[in-house]
Amino acid sequence: MESGLVDALVGTHAILGAKFKNLGLMVVDEEHKFGVKQKEALKELSKSVHFLSMSATPIPRTLNMALSQIKGISSLKTPPTDRKPSRTFLKEKNDELLKEIIHRELRRNGQIFYIHNHIASISKVKKELENLIPKLKIAILHSQINANESEEIMLEFAKGNYQVLLCTSIVESGIHLPNANTIIIDNAQNFGLADLHQLRGRVGRGKKEGFCYFLIEDQKSLSDQALKRLLALEKNSYLGSGESIAYHDLEIRGGGNLLGQDQSGHIKNIGYALYTRMLEDAIYELSGGKKRLEKSVEIQLSVSAFLNPELIASDSLRLDLYRRLSLCENADEVGQIHEEIEDRFGKMDALSEQFLQIITLKILANELGILKLSNFNQNITIAYSDENKESLKAPSKDDNDILETLLKHLRAQISLKRH
Repeated sequence: MESGLVDALVGTHAILGAKFKNLGLMVVDEEHKFGVKQKEALKELSKSVHFLSMSATPIPRTLNMALSQIKGISSLKTPPTDRKPSRTFLKEKNDELLKEIIHRELRRNGQIFYIHNHIASISKVKKELENLIPKLKIAILHSQINANESEEIMLEFAKGNYQVLLCTSIVESGIHLPNANTIIIDNAQNFGLADLHQLRGRVGRGKKEGFCYFLIEDQKSLSDQALKRLLALEKNSYLGSGESIAYHDLEIRGGGNLLGQDQSGHIKNIGYALYTRMLEDAIYELSGGKKRLEKSVEIQLSVSAFLNPELIASDSLRLDLYRRLSLCENADEVGQIHEEIEDRFGKMDALSEQFLQIITLKILANELGILKLSNFNQNITIAYSDENKESLKAPSKDDNDILETLLKHLRAQISLKRH
């Protein structure tokens, strides 16, 4: 590598100490598995080279950095052909439920992963399952079993010689067994969001529908954070839901420290939303942009306006467009996004059109030093920062007439101001 004879190197984090003659591209898979020290080593190794990190569920700090425009972010949303989403259930554990889950999978000649993340008591769980369902063929797998024996167990399970693989979270990644389509996760409240999503990804990898069961002892005894995690996973079980789950994780745990060692955690003193706004302002200013206005116009118009889900079905795409529109500084930028929406999604409906008009109104009003825009029926009031007020009257109280009257008036004022 140091002499440049190797063109591409594939390896674990063991390569972080390697020396390269002319490193140009670094790709890190399962980025959420790396700790802070490994991230620092990656940072040193990837100076002045192209760097791509991949994850189904990025950790809060990584996602926070992407949303703050420190890193770029893109998403792969197309699932493999014939892949069906796995159905996810949050249930309180009992013997009857376990029997029903296991028998249902056995009836369709499938196999089951049973995740019990405590090596000391895993043999006890095996006996309980054997007492519950006699003649059930169970294999045990965990990190204290040597590599050769682990490989043999996995091969036997893949051949169908075992019906249940009772294991720790050792199977979280790198396992592709299309015939294993039910996974039971014991004491699911003890796992993180990313871990549970990865474990759920072990099933439904063929043409059969996968089933994932998060088992808990008592829902009432769960902490608020644990319940939020589990409900977020139960709700987001569609294909490609990792991005949405990562957003939930960011919301639940916070974005951590960009320069410190914490990869999650809230900014308690000022609040996460204000912290993010301050961070965005600082990055925007340092990258050559003007600091955004501290005071923004207050718009109190009785107008229905939003990006219509019937036009833009994807929640994440709509959120991205809302974010981009909120950062627009002139009407031309809004016009460009208008053209992009019509190019990607077709002709805009009235509600979406009106939302873009309100964004334009906000930009023009901020330029003119307007504090507030409000209306009662067709009567419009404009309040300026110097405490002066101006009244307008629209042809009718219809949303379109209200917005058109305001836009025409503010554009005329801008034109006078500039000339």
